[in-house]
Amino acid sequence: MSSALTVLKEQINNFYLARRLSVYEVKSANSSNYLGILWEIISPMIQISIYWFVFGFGILNRGEEFLPWLMAGIVVWFFVTATTTQVSKSVYSRLNMVSKMSFPLSVIPTYVIFAKLYQHLLLLGVIIILLGFTGYLPTFYIIQLPYFIVATVTLLFSFGLISSTLATIIRDVQNIIVSLMKVLFYLTPILWVINANDHPIIANIMKLNPLYYIVDGYRASLLGESWYLIVHWEYTLYFWAVVILFFLIGSSLHVRFRDRFVDFK
Repeated sequence: MSSALTVLKEQINNFYLARRLSVYEVKSANSSNYLGILWEIISPMIQISIYWFVFGFGILNRGEEFLPWLMAGIVVWFFVTATTTQVSKSVYSRLNMVSKMSFPLSVIPTYVIFAKLYQHLLLLGVIIILLGFTGYLPTFYIIQLPYFIVATVTLLFSFGLISSTLATIIRDVQNIIVSLMKVLFYLTPILWVINANDHPIIANIMKLNPLYYIVDGYRASLLGESWYLIVHWEYTLYFWAVVILFFLIGSSLHVRFRDRFVDFK
């Protein structure tokens, strides 16, 4: 618990620093491209078009109705997968830099997440506009969207403390994370959803994945389906229990090993 309080205080006390570093991260990441940050929209839209064609008209044959459903769910996946892979290597890839500076190492995953969050909000705005053209104008249910954004950031930070610490100690963890995200793409309701009535056990097992909650919550918010966090309050409690568990484990690992991070360069 003391480790969790230490990390939490570091985030609060260094929030301004994390915000400044995140802005620099965004600028440096797109400085060599003529279109700059626009690639954060172009690249996802190309992928959405491919998935829509292959799964909407090919494998699943769901036609045009598949596109809004796909966009509402995959928009958060782009944020999750890019952030998870970057956060896991965020500490060890910056050891040379941080060894010459004086600030808490727990801030590194935070500003990497913030940098990806700016890009996510930009893409999210575009998706909301496109959903309007497909007949899904914003409803009152979109009020819950900020909650799911905060929930996603909190989950990414909590898990990021674990992955960034382990990846610094054992580099193979980075490859495991990349492979895990590829598997989770198909175990999360991005392209398809298993029928809970036909396969209740498998459906419940898949819901153990906290990203399932996030994706469903985004869809409920953007497509105007329900007050998801209230209707599925048991699932909401489970999600936050997982986040808290990740945070406690991640904080403990981070505080325990961070004084020795430089030894793993």
